[in-house]
Amino acid sequence: MSQDAHGPGSPHDISDDVKVLHSMGYAQELLRRMSGFSNFAISFSIICILSGGINSLGQAISGVGGAAIGIGWPLGCLVSFVFALGMGQIASAYPTAGGLYHWGSILGGRGAGWVTAWLNLLGLITVLGAINVGTFTFVQGAFGAQLGMGADFTTQVIFVVVLTGSQALLNHLGIRVTTLLTDLSGYLIFLVAIALTVAFLAYAPAIDISRLWTFTNYSGLPADASVWPKHDSLFMVFLLGLLLPIYTITGFDASAHTSEETVRAAHNVPRSMVRSVWLSAVFGYAMLVAFVLAIPNMDEAAAQGWNVFFWTSDAVLPAGLKFVLYLGIAVSQYLCGLATVTSVSRMIFAFARDGGLPASSSLRKVSPTFRTPVAAIWTGAILAVLFTAYTPVYTTVVSVTVIFLFISYGLPIALGAIAYGRTWTQMGPWSLGGAYRLVALLCVLSVILIFVIGVQPPNDKALWITIAFLVLTALVWFGLERRRFQGPPIGDTIRRRQAEIAAAEQAVGETAGAAVGEASKA
Repeated sequence: MSQDAHGPGSPHDISDDVKVLHSMGYAQELLRRMSGFSNFAISFSIICILSGGINSLGQAISGVGGAAIGIGWPLGCLVSFVFALGMGQIASAYPTAGGLYHWGSILGGRGAGWVTAWLNLLGLITVLGAINVGTFTFVQGAFGAQLGMGADFTTQVIFVVVLTGSQALLNHLGIRVTTLLTDLSGYLIFLVAIALTVAFLAYAPAIDISRLWTFTNYSGLPADASVWPKHDSLFMVFLLGLLLPIYTITGFDASAHTSEETVRAAHNVPRSMVRSVWLSAVFGYAMLVAFVLAIPNMDEAAAQGWNVFFWTSDAVLPAGLKFVLYLGIAVSQYLCGLATVTSVSRMIFAFARDGGLPASSSLRKVSPTFRTPVAAIWTGAILAVLFTAYTPVYTTVVSVTVIFLFISYGLPIALGAIAYGRTWTQMGPWSLGGAYRLVALLCVLSVILIFVIGVQPPNDKALWITIAFLVLTALVWFGLERRRFQGPPIGDTIRRRQAEIAAAEQAVGETAGAAVGEASKA
């Protein structure tokens, strides 16, 4: 893709971005000042190999041992990479906040868009809950003794409330603050992942490469609180372990959700999604391979279950180095949650902007002072906390998150394959060409796989949560929303909205001069 002659981040770039947004019927209410790197960093921060990659390690090691990393991690990451490719093509054509909802509506109709929105929204809320519950688990394991922090459910709720509230507050204060912190998070994740890789290799008692392709059925361990129930099929246990990479390498739709805050969005958003996935896959693989090689005894490690990371670190790393690494991991996990609040709030804002949510008139409002959707930010944060209070079992949170998110990823991609070359003829500057249909087919197959492994015991509650959601969605759509909800603006509606667009931009102080000024700062 050729670079604009005026250079990225120039007033010309922002002017073009705003014109594209206007052509889709929306006002430039959010502050467009994110660079290509910042757009990458927000997805890279949510993926955060130091969050899911560490907190969910028990799903791999207590499944089939080292092969769950050596073979399972690349396979799971490949699944996420295929979704990033498919989503990238659509994001380049339709660079709006709440991207997946908009894509689903344009490619499959307002009903498909409405379902996509609810799936993605609930997936983002549950992933925020999963991230912050995982952060509590990590902080309690790393520093609980020094801080006098218990592992009981009441302490978890208090911790998650304070953590999520602070993340919402920082988002409330504006995209400048959020971007600064997520940019820092991008560098920090690289630095800590590299440091962990070097440390585990340097202090490994011995190096046995064969561990990376050795399959052992550890299901049923630990005996008192098994990660996976005892299962006779080694292949099925291996598939269950794929939840580690698939859950970890998710959330990259954040780049699409911040499209309206990104300069040269049609170019930068798809690149950022794809780049965040493959860099997370590569650096995560190096880090986790080093971890597997550092494990003193694989049988004993599998018997540790969810405690396997701390058990291994205690066994091989010096105390001082371990403390520094733990601190870096904890900060990265906090910033991961911060970026997720940004993503979920933009999804709420975009859906409410088209009247898709209760209290949409409030949820769509953008603060003229901070240029952020304040009500959407705090609503997403509160809902995430409530979800974790309902499901204290971390693995259930993870499974529901994975199912909801990947169905919401796969639906517009599949609809795009049907519309490709028919009703969808104008692609963005980032395009896969004819390979898009193959990518879409792989995504559909992957959604089926993710659903099957995501509802297996002990996560069978995820099945009932998913079914309940789908039934409720059908009842609400056919009983009410099909007649009320109009979806994104199309055709003449876009033309009629131009006066509203101008008024909305004036209300938040957005003018051509302001856009030029922000471009010079970006």
